[in-house]
Amino acid sequence: MSKTLIEHGTIVNDGVSFKGYLLIDGDRIAAVGEGDFTDADFYGTRIDAGGKLVIPGVIDDQVHFREPGLTWKGDITTESAAAVAGGVTSYMEMPNTKPPATDESGLEWKYDRAAETSAANYSFYLGATNENLKEIRRIDPHTVCGVKVFMGSSTGNMLVDDQKTLSAIFAESPVIIATHCEDEAIIRENIATFRSRYGDNVEPYMHPIIRNAEACYRSSAHAVELADKYGSDLHVLHLSTALELTLFDAKPLTEKKITNEICAHHLWFSDEDYAAKGNFIKWNPAVKSAADRQALREALLNGKADVVATDHAPHTLEEKQKPYWECPSGGPLVQHSLVTMLELTRQGVFTPEKVVEKMCHAPAQRFKVKERGYLCKGFFADVVIVDPAATWTVEKSNVRYKCGWSPFEGYEFTHKILHTFVNGQHIYNNGEIDATVRGRRLEFDR
Repeated sequence: MSKTLIEHGTIVNDGVSFKGYLLIDGDRIAAVGEGDFTDADFYGTRIDAGGKLVIPGVIDDQVHFREPGLTWKGDITTESAAAVAGGVTSYMEMPNTKPPATDESGLEWKYDRAAETSAANYSFYLGATNENLKEIRRIDPHTVCGVKVFMGSSTGNMLVDDQKTLSAIFAESPVIIATHCEDEAIIRENIATFRSRYGDNVEPYMHPIIRNAEACYRSSAHAVELADKYGSDLHVLHLSTALELTLFDAKPLTEKKITNEICAHHLWFSDEDYAAKGNFIKWNPAVKSAADRQALREALLNGKADVVATDHAPHTLEEKQKPYWECPSGGPLVQHSLVTMLELTRQGVFTPEKVVEKMCHAPAQRFKVKERGYLCKGFFADVVIVDPAATWTVEKSNVRYKCGWSPFEGYEFTHKILHTFVNGQHIYNNGEIDATVRGRRLEFDR
């Protein structure tokens, strides 16, 4: 591969921003510096990033790309392409496919498939069940991102509700335990109440009442309690409530073994948006109140919250237009998560440095991703260039998800992804994707 020089841009990295340059040589970052690049003998491609932001590629620690078995909703090819168009250069994908990835052969099938088709770098979680503790014990911590534990309702047989097994997982897992926390008993009771009271006439705005804050808190508290007891490496996914935040400490990420993630949709939407968006913002856990949203935003600023991700989970337009009880939860997000967070910088909620910290540095740090997540000499050249003053509107015509829709349709953003590099390869260039580029399997320093 030839050299590429990105010059005159605002480099955002490791808590600071400065005008400077970044040199890509092959698959690595060869140099990063302030001011002008002064090598008169440089030969290669030059990109003038004047007025633009130059940031590390986003690492999304929670996506559902639907392959195998659910590929009418999305697949590794389509969703990874949407990811790089949105500045996401690495992802960690969840196991609740058909069949679920709950053993070594199912996991390696996904890795082989991604090697053939994925535009972005990849890793895959092994899914926990009540019966596969032996598989969990065999996980190689250098090559697999983590084990996913559903401590609430889930797809197929992946709800881990046997307390003896749950304790063993927390005591023995050789990798990060990533949990979906919603209390099944509370949810079932609420479902029965709402079915009895409203029958088929339940509306989307009732979703955060059925899957309420108490359900989230009780399950998250149980996970934290187990992690405290066994000294586990715990990562609680997609916090959605102020109440859950009371379970976590405000201190540097490097000092934590119990961490959490907040998703972009919980930072953008509130229950006031159900009136306009309906089932299109029906997620599990549910989008909750504006007060919860504000608490989540503040937690990212004060250190109680650690990572921002998406829980990208596409369903078809037809599926999302079904009545509440039949409509699946989840929505597509990887193409729009970074611009959503950067839009919040324009609104004064976050700074660009904070967005890069929580979307790029923190997931790399938490999962010990090898040589990614920062713009550092010698690291893999996963690089994104963003125009912070390019107004555009999300429309079906520019949505890249296989499902063909986005909950952000109709929103006008003022940040636009212009270029994405994956391992030094210029995969996304002003709306065009190089379909020949393939990402690589993530490695972990642990």
